[in-house]
Amino acid sequence: MPYDQIQKAPARLHSLNMESREKLSICGVDDVSGFDENLIVLTTAQGDLTVRGQGLHIERIDLDAGQLEVRGHIQELSYEEPAKSGSLWSRLFG
Repeated sequence: MPYDQIQKAPARLHSLNMESREKLSICGVDDVSGFDENLIVLTTAQGDLTVRGQGLHIERIDLDAGQLEVRGHIQELSYEEPAKSGSLWSRLFG
């Protein structure tokens, strides 16, 4: 297939909705890298998302639809920027 006919898959929309720091609904989840009752690490189109708290429980997960619901006491949400790809020169001067 010629290069100009290759289409990139559209990026999933990413959103968060938190209710009283006890329920977190996330859309646009690509993967769950790891989890326990104090930490959940997710991969999204906006970078890796880390959820920290106490008594965290994944209540609902549907990776085909990109949806996840978490319950527990949520203390922190933080993103890690996605790694840039390409050659060294394109990262330095691109």
